[in-house]
Amino acid sequence: MLMRITGTVRYIDLGAGFWGIETDDGRCLQPLELPYEYQTAGKRIEVAVVLLPDAASTEMWGEVCRITAAA
Repeated sequence: MLMRITGTVRYIDLGAGFWGIETDDGRCLQPLELPYEYQTAGKRIEVAVVLLPDAASTEMWGEVCRITAAA
């Protein structure tokens, strides 16, 4: 499912640590391979993502997604 989101990048300090996105509407997204230019805690972003409901994650935080483009 493709969707455009606006949110804030967060560094989640669980386990080995990983990057997540908290959207303005309260969703927690865990992007696969977050582009380097977005890897700043507190950075505001607007991007298009594809949700990957069948993807498995060891972090068990949020919905797994892939960023497809800057919005």
